[in-house]
Amino acid sequence: MAGARQAVSEARRIVVKVGSSSLTTAAGGLDADRVDALVDVLAKVRSGGERELVLVSSGAIAAGLAPLGLTRRPRDLARQQAAASVGQGLLMARYTASFARYGVRAGQILLTSDDMSRRAHHRNASRTLDKLLAMGAFPVVNENDTVATDEIRFGDNDRLAALVAHLVHADLLVLLSDVDGVYDGDPARPGTSRISLVRGPEDLAHVEIGSAGKAGVGTGGMVTKIEAASIAAAAGVPVVLTSTVHAGDALAGADTGTYFHPTGRRSADRLLWLQHASTPQGSLTLDDGAVRAVVERRKSLLPAGIAGVEGEFSAGDPVELRDRAGRPVARGLVNFDAREIPRLIGRSTHDLARDLGPEYEREVVHRDDLVLLRP
Repeated sequence: MAGARQAVSEARRIVVKVGSSSLTTAAGGLDADRVDALVDVLAKVRSGGERELVLVSSGAIAAGLAPLGLTRRPRDLARQQAAASVGQGLLMARYTASFARYGVRAGQILLTSDDMSRRAHHRNASRTLDKLLAMGAFPVVNENDTVATDEIRFGDNDRLAALVAHLVHADLLVLLSDVDGVYDGDPARPGTSRISLVRGPEDLAHVEIGSAGKAGVGTGGMVTKIEAASIAAAAGVPVVLTSTVHAGDALAGADTGTYFHPTGRRSADRLLWLQHASTPQGSLTLDDGAVRAVVERRKSLLPAGIAGVEGEFSAGDPVELRDRAGRPVARGLVNFDAREIPRLIGRSTHDLARDLGPEYEREVVHRDDLVLLRP
């Protein structure tokens, strides 16, 4: 355990995620004192110049509730987007003023999952974050709630934070909320205890996982936090999950919260986004030979291996690749529109180039744009 906490204190690039309930009142609206207290901790951590931090902050929708006369987070997307439109400016204004006390400039990054599954957009997001850090600014990341649709939303900023940690090659992810760690039961019940270290999913197999918090202003709960921690850990990024009031201790490597030990190695950045942040817009059914080629030999998907197509999608969209039994085996970015696929099915790229033109002599899904969903 000591070694794990030492890894935390030695982390040089850190992503910190904070939830809505840690920044706002239960009725909606930002709590300036809470924001300032968080910024005090973050500014101190980076003050020596040896550590870089990125903040993934919820709170835009919650901050917009009171100004719009809403008492709770609305269920419908349109009113959520309206609240986010009002609240996002308030949230960034509060961060800008709070960081200014330390002479630090805050920079806003708004993302959707659609942005992150597309190669050019993903590359631009990575470049912008790296440049902000190099110039001494403090990046504040949030989901772009004002334009995100049900189909392309991250769903919660815990998962977004895990993916951002991988995107910026972070040494550590810290998930902050109103809960001070993972417990082996309901923390409100006597006899439960905090789980200090999670080495893998098996350590949590017996744990009851709670739902969203009491304030009613956020979307997440312990379920989304553990899922996010698992995503980051599987990508080689250690995670500390703790309460916002213990943020300083957690970043100093103290024994607070729950530490998730890395369980995997880093993979190509964009593939992690493709696996965890994309929503398939359709599916392609593969014949048995194509399944073997894609899954076992890590090959691209060629037209000859396609047995069927479903859905409405455009070139560049994420699609699911399925075997003949309908089981998902992979996900990838398709190079053709759905309406083009039927005339490609079962044909060689040589024949397609001869009959339809040289632009058809290519993969339907390139192996560099493909992630496996099962071994």
